[in-house]
Amino acid sequence: MSDFPQPAAPTTEVTVWSLEQTSPADLLPSAVPEGDVRIVRSEVPLPEFSRFLYTAVGGDIRWTDRLVMTYAQWQATLERPGAETWVAYANGTPAGYAELDPQDDGVVEIMYFGLIPAFRGRRIGGHLLSYAAARAWDLAERWPGRPATKRVWLHTCSNDGPHAMDNYLRRGFRLFDTRTEVEPEVATPGPWPGAYGS
Repeated sequence: MSDFPQPAAPTTEVTVWSLEQTSPADLLPSAVPEGDVRIVRSEVPLPEFSRFLYTAVGGDIRWTDRLVMTYAQWQATLERPGAETWVAYANGTPAGYAELDPQDDGVVEIMYFGLIPAFRGRRIGGHLLSYAAARAWDLAERWPGRPATKRVWLHTCSNDGPHAMDNYLRRGFRLFDTRTEVEPEVATPGPWPGAYGS
């Protein structure tokens, strides 16, 4: 072991914003995009598909927290009662997704939300967010025994795309918390090393 101090790993400062809706009436749906765009619930808890969506959407915006999860951990996350994954398809191709995370006392978090880079800027994001928020509000209808949803929330950060915050605000989400975190600089491989021209 060296007696010399090791250089500190590089870090970056990230601003995290948390937003919420406290009534279904808060939701301001976007227009439905033109073309063959459908949103379908992925009803089979499948870690392979979930990990594909996670890396394809988050590979260029520093989504790394789930990359260390084992297959069993991923499976357990997807199998939680009330957890749902809604996938947007454009012309039969996965374009993005939203993952709903049911929490205590009628709270539902939109845990992950985003589009694969090739589908950004095509008005799919507003439609997917509108749909995901609506499904968070009516989640108890699909899960007997769960309390009715009283609050839907999500968070975004300064690593996310430039239109993310505007999309959330336009859909009726309101800011309720802002914080700054220091995160390590880590490589984000995306669906495979070198994706997104990196």
